Amino acid sequence: MFLKSLAALAAAAMLGLASPAAAQDSVKVGVTTTGVPFTFVDTATQKPTGAMVDLAAAIAKEIGATPSFEITAFSALVPALSTGKIDLISAGMLATDARRQIIDFTDVVYSYGDGLFVSAKDKKDYALTDLKGEVVGAQVGTIFADVLKKVGGFKEIKQYDSIVDIMRDVKLGRIKAGIGDAPIVAYQIAKNPDLGVRLVPGYKPANLGDVALAVSKENPALLAKVNAAIAKLKASGEIKKIFAKYGL
Repeated sequence: MFLKSLAALAAAAMLGLASPAAAQDSVKVGVTTTGVPFTFVDTATQKPTGAMVDLAAAIAKEIGATPSFEITAFSALVPALSTGKIDLISAGMLATDARRQIIDFTDVVYSYGDGLFVSAKDKKDYALTDLKGEVVGAQVGTIFADVLKKVGGFKEIKQYDSIVDIMRDVKLGRIKAGIGDAPIVAYQIAKNPDLGVRLVPGYKPANLGDVALAVSKENPALLAKVNAAIAKLKASGEIKKIFAKYGL
């Protein structure tokens, strides 16, 4: 009888250890510092923040996991996911067909297009075709460099680590124009008029895309959990609240 009691206690202990209440899973989330207002570092706390950071935290709570945010260069996010350095990408990343060949995307959480920006002193409105023969810029690892290559005819397409770097060279006259995520560009200009650039108001986006989180193709279980969490957060209106907090 005593031995049976010990066995029962041991079985209960094992079940307790396996339960979500006893121990939460940890999920490593890849974010970048160059995607304001989607992902960036709060200068006061030196911690990652932004709409996609808040969304990842809300999703982690829904699935009973503790998020650990890993700051990663945008161009290194997909390789980091593919090699298991991170479990989830939550950034202003568009779900493209090319990327879908390498990683899996969740359901869409936000949609937007690209924006074209020029020097604040340049008052002319442009289409991309008007800039042929000029030097233009895009962020490395984004689809916008491919957009520019497809249009063609530019003197040079320079690729940069961040949108802020592109803005600097546009302001200084090193390049004629830059192309990037419209909401990111608009947010940064609104917060810092001294950047010396402006969005071209009549510009028609060359690419309209959907933002989603991403997981490794080797982790379908996590994909299912994240999609279920996204569905709940959409139904409750929480996702709209998160993006509205950052002017999106």
